[in-house]
Amino acid sequence: MVYTPRSARHGALLVGTVAVLGLMTGCGNGQDVHSDPPITAPGTAAPATDTAKSPAAATSGDASGSAGTASSSAPSVAASTASTASTDGKTAAASSRCHTSELRASVGRNDPGAGQENFPVVLTNRSARTCTLHGYPGAAFVNGSGSTLGADPKREPGSPVTVSLKPGQSAWAGLTFSNPGVSGAKTATPAALLVTPPDERDHLKVTWSGGPVPVSGNSSSVRLTVLGPGTAP
Repeated sequence: MVYTPRSARHGALLVGTVAVLGLMTGCGNGQDVHSDPPITAPGTAAPATDTAKSPAAATSGDASGSAGTASSSAPSVAASTASTASTDGKTAAASSRCHTSELRASVGRNDPGAGQENFPVVLTNRSARTCTLHGYPGAAFVNGSGSTLGADPKREPGSPVTVSLKPGQSAWAGLTFSNPGVSGAKTATPAALLVTPPDERDHLKVTWSGGPVPVSGNSSSVRLTVLGPGTAP
């Protein structure tokens, strides 16, 4: 039999006790993390910060965080391509537009009906190239000295279309107003009608032979329709 000094036995007992206490501490205040069912620890998760956005937030375009900012400052290749295509389309449309110097204006025969006077305002391509018109023309009645008579015509509701004109082809818009004899509006007889093609600044002057037009008072509004192909309905 081997004799162990008392001091050695006491040291061994102390070491064993410390080891057991350490094991209990590592288990989380004496709880067994491997118990069945598992133990749920109390408390809540800390809120996420803007610098740790989830992929879903970045994809949805959330502009409040860093992910949204990065997305807006670095547009995708597809977005850049779409923007370029849109710009090219506008450039092509502008380059094909009929300019005032390429057109001739005329006013067709009145087609009255239901107390209305209806004149077709015609624009004809007199150039050697094909060009386009889109939307409403501008128009104004003037007297012999060039002063405007009455208010500018108003636009009738309509859906503008692009009209392609080969050399010699025409487009027309309707110029309408209530018959002054029926409406009782104050009238004046213009010397000419000034016609401005869509998106142009220069106008064309057409001698007016359609008689008196309303310039003030009840039902004195003059209206214009969108341009369509041809010379009359």
